[in-house]
Amino acid sequence: MPQIQTEFPHPVQIIETLWVPMPDGTRLAAKLWLPETALTGATPVPVLLEYLPYRLRDGTRTRDQGLHMYVAGHGYACMRLDIRGTGESEGVITGEYTEQEQLDGVAAIEWLAAQPWCDGQVSMIGISWGGFNGLQIAARQPAALKSVITVGSTDDRYATDIHWVGGCLSKDNFDWSATMFSGNDLPPDSQVVGDAWREMWMDRIHANQPWIIEWLHHQRRDDYWKQGSVCEDFSAITIPVYAISGWADNYSEAVPRLLANLKGPRLGLIGPWAHSYPHEVTVEPAIGWLQELVRWLDHWTKGIDTGMMDQPMYRVWMQDYVPPQTCYLERPGRWVAEDSWPSSRIQPQHLALGLHGILGGSGNGTAQICSPLWIGLSAGEVGRYGNDADWATDQREDDGGSLVFLSAPLTEQKEILGAPQLHLTFSSDKPQALVAVRVNDVAPDGRSTRVTVGLLNLTHRDSHEHATDLIPGQTYTATVDLDDIAHAFPAGHRIAVSISTTYYPIAWPSPELATLTVHLGASHLELPVRPTRPEDASLPAFAPPIRAPQTPHTYHPVENPPLRRVTRDLLSGKMTVDFPRWTYSKTMPDIGQTQTATGIISHEIIDGDPLSAVTVTDYKVTMQFPGHTIHHHSTGRMSCTATHFRVEQSLKIHEADTLIFERHWDEEIPRDMV
Repeated sequence: MPQIQTEFPHPVQIIETLWVPMPDGTRLAAKLWLPETALTGATPVPVLLEYLPYRLRDGTRTRDQGLHMYVAGHGYACMRLDIRGTGESEGVITGEYTEQEQLDGVAAIEWLAAQPWCDGQVSMIGISWGGFNGLQIAARQPAALKSVITVGSTDDRYATDIHWVGGCLSKDNFDWSATMFSGNDLPPDSQVVGDAWREMWMDRIHANQPWIIEWLHHQRRDDYWKQGSVCEDFSAITIPVYAISGWADNYSEAVPRLLANLKGPRLGLIGPWAHSYPHEVTVEPAIGWLQELVRWLDHWTKGIDTGMMDQPMYRVWMQDYVPPQTCYLERPGRWVAEDSWPSSRIQPQHLALGLHGILGGSGNGTAQICSPLWIGLSAGEVGRYGNDADWATDQREDDGGSLVFLSAPLTEQKEILGAPQLHLTFSSDKPQALVAVRVNDVAPDGRSTRVTVGLLNLTHRDSHEHATDLIPGQTYTATVDLDDIAHAFPAGHRIAVSISTTYYPIAWPSPELATLTVHLGASHLELPVRPTRPEDASLPAFAPPIRAPQTPHTYHPVENPPLRRVTRDLLSGKMTVDFPRWTYSKTMPDIGQTQTATGIISHEIIDGDPLSAVTVTDYKVTMQFPGHTIHHHSTGRMSCTATHFRVEQSLKIHEADTLIFERHWDEEIPRDMV
């Protein structure tokens, strides 16, 4: 846990609600932490902006206080801004990362730069959504934006987000749609917006849509996903970028891509963390990241020589082997660094898929695999928060239905840093198929820990934009990109690559169970091997984690909370994976509000029948604020045929005990080689 700092170099005044006007007259709600010396405008300061849809007043309230009070106490104005149509901001939200959202962000930066307490310089910070839009707004080049700190985000909305994984439909696609659906119609606080709260609430309720329907109309990497993907033109970002993630996060591979493709000043940092800021983590070791943040801001907006840019470009946590388990609270390892990325020090090692399941072996021939649908039941989560059984179990479980190639025991430790690739020569007996590839660390006693994983919809083998069916029996080549990782395989351990044709529920299964024929000798694993760097031993240590006190809050015990669970009916063959998104009850006495929420997601399938795949969601949110109690209850179901996806969604809104709104959606969307 971080240390708590209560005294700062600059006394801070908090302005609970500030209205930021947009060009069309819409007002966005903000909270401002302002050094008292800047109040009169006599000593204006740079601004740090965080821009999110997650309700600053009651959603991210406690987290915001711990971060922004600390930074403001070191001489910065910090603003937390709610996106149009969320929290207390006026208007309605219509989707993720919209052009309107980006234009509003540009307008907000221009407004901030003109305030008397701002010296004309703005930086953006954000994790996840706020990390996305920081990059997107930087690409629009507002003059006052001087740097971006992006955490757990992506440069490519199609390749690296919660919607598609290698062109396969991700389990998180419907999951995340249901999550946003449960929050997009929550009302503003009447204590802030006054009598307008009810009209704003009604506008949100009527505008709320299951975003999954729109997402499923874009199953390839089309213009919908290109909008907001800064990889379409890296050159548009010219300001300094600090990119951060964790190996347990879904977005870590975006960091090396940003380092490789941006041309301006940039740094990359990846720890062992899940989806979190690096000073408050569920996977240790945490670091004094807020101190690093202030060093970055001091360098780029105050001209202070902090030594921030004297360090190597890319610093990562080299993870040691750990036995397989479903929850890691700490990952052993050490910090290592590369002066540039890509690094000329990284040497690709090719290990052929050889006869008799030998990785690095020889000989030609073929091997076939048609995986059962239980492969992936033990795969854990996609985007991980670091607890509640997020990690994969012992890989011997999934290896039972996979094609496995195993190296000889290593004679010395082998370290990798980068994205392994499987170069596959294959044929399929079906026109549509997917492949899941895992690289595992196998201990001498046989226990197998997943190191990294990659998926590919094989109709996307040449392009995510232009998919083509497979011709049964024809030979093809494809490259499967696995997630970037830093991992040290110990001496005496073996490296394994496991290939399967299913990975449910991480990826929605192909319409038919396909058999892949893998051509041995012509297929190989490419590992990014990193030689020892003596300078790593002298890397400066990070300071201990620290933050400001959070706002008052109390979490109440929840009776019988839903658990992560895998069940199998051995008679019917039905398998269920339960992934509860959240369960909490929280009181915030300083604003007189209590929230209680549950979000439950279940994935079901019957072994042998890929068309039996079903995802079911059930979300309940209750908000109590002075004089009002409101309830959101939404349920969803996603299923399929060989030719279509079907999305059913129901919504009920109550005020106290009175039903005030009800709606049902039932949509069929054609499958597009998925």
